[in-house]
Amino acid sequence: MNKKSFSLGLLVVFILSILCAPVFSQAEGTETNGEFRVGMEAGYAPFNWSQKTDANGAVPIQGNSSYAGGYDVQIAKKIAAGLDKKLVIVQTKWDGLAPALQSGKIDAIIAGMSPTAERRKEIDFTDPYYESQLVVVIQKKSKFADAKNLKDLSGAKITAQLNTFHYSVIDQIPGVNKQQAMDNFSAMRTALASGMIDGYVSERPEGVTATSVNKELKMLEFSKENGFQTNAEDVQIAVGMRKADSSIAKVNQILSDISSEERTKIMDQAVKDQPAAETSDSEKSGVLSDFKNIWNQYGSMFLRGAGLTLFIALIGTIVGTTLGLLIGVVRTIPESENKVKRFFQKLGNALLSIYIEVFRGTPMMVQAMVIFYGLALAFGISLDRTVAALFIVSINTGAYMSEIVRGGIFAVDQGQFEAAQAIGMTHGQTMRKVIVPQVLRNILPATGNEFVINIKDTAVLSVIGVADLFFQGNAASGANFQFFQTFTIVGIMYLIMTYAITRLLRIVEKKMDGPSAYVKLEEAETLKES
Repeated sequence: MNKKSFSLGLLVVFILSILCAPVFSQAEGTETNGEFRVGMEAGYAPFNWSQKTDANGAVPIQGNSSYAGGYDVQIAKKIAAGLDKKLVIVQTKWDGLAPALQSGKIDAIIAGMSPTAERRKEIDFTDPYYESQLVVVIQKKSKFADAKNLKDLSGAKITAQLNTFHYSVIDQIPGVNKQQAMDNFSAMRTALASGMIDGYVSERPEGVTATSVNKELKMLEFSKENGFQTNAEDVQIAVGMRKADSSIAKVNQILSDISSEERTKIMDQAVKDQPAAETSDSEKSGVLSDFKNIWNQYGSMFLRGAGLTLFIALIGTIVGTTLGLLIGVVRTIPESENKVKRFFQKLGNALLSIYIEVFRGTPMMVQAMVIFYGLALAFGISLDRTVAALFIVSINTGAYMSEIVRGGIFAVDQGQFEAAQAIGMTHGQTMRKVIVPQVLRNILPATGNEFVINIKDTAVLSVIGVADLFFQGNAASGANFQFFQTFTIVGIMYLIMTYAITRLLRIVEKKMDGPSAYVKLEEAETLKES
């Protein structure tokens, strides 16, 4: 294999990695006739949550083998019926809802979202389909438990969800110790239970749910004069849609046909139907019983999430290692004496260096957002979430592995290069027959370490809605409010996967080392006797 072949191979890999993903993916947002795709977290009970069956009118979540239930889902079902379309629930992280809508991956956001002025700059909203009031959730034993107005919360450590108006109204509390905004309600409830914060701002339905499940919590409700001063739109909840969407008028007509009495009835039923309500009504015999109940409820979801985690990590590591091996080999090609070839060689090395620095120097979460949503917004390329995840992990791993491979090549004794050249081998033949086999053995521990890292790092892909193990755990804890127990189970599953992979790789290393890596039993006994 000569230099030209290596360069051509690398070029083919890059072209295929960029072009094949959208070609072979299920292009979300292209074949949408007859579907009404709704984005939601499916982890904000009682507005929306995830469960493992279709009980109580739950709807399947796209590509997740789970179901979404709650107030938002019931409203979405009515809208879809009015539009004469099939409802499709697309589970998406809160921060990803607006990009998903703008990029065409979903048709509407029905996720307890308020139509604030800031959000109206980016997307349009329908008429409100629910109106609530702001509350503060605290611990019953807190020194702020008897607060009657906002002034009584002076000095309290208060937070709210990131990118919501809830966080901005905290400034209305005199002398408040405003904490960093948190990504979701699961994180806030955990922080409150552990004493990291004194309370968080929420809406009344969520506060009712939290206090009904955890008897140690209390919901502070204030009168209009003593509470948060808000605009009407701040406490209203509406359907988010793309700018100038022609369906907005039709959706408004459908919403107007739902009376206030029916909306109240739907919300009351959602509070009763949420998974956390079943947990609170059941007898509890301790932490072990909690673990058992959680596994019975969500075990199948966790196993599916673990399977997807392993699949993404395995394929991403294999493809990334192959890509890194190609890049590492190409970057060791000696400079050509031909000026034209030398120019293109330097240009190629410069582009590869940029690729490596970009993907090693930016977080995978940022890469996921840019690739998944950015490609759709800028070029209209809509990737399936799993395909996008494989692509992201592969090119990220390739950037790291290319440097590992390059180091492995330089670790081979220089005399072997000289000996190969002395017998007339080309650079390609030297790499393929002499150097690369040694490099593969030398980088095996680093490759295994990268595999283990990828198993854990798939958690960041939840930002684009990839239903891996962490995503499933987050959804479960948002529905059952048992954060410690849920994430303990998730943590144990991660530990089992990483430990098993590590042990398996050790066996592979020994097999590759061959018999010379072992001490025969007879020799060991002789050494022992002497």
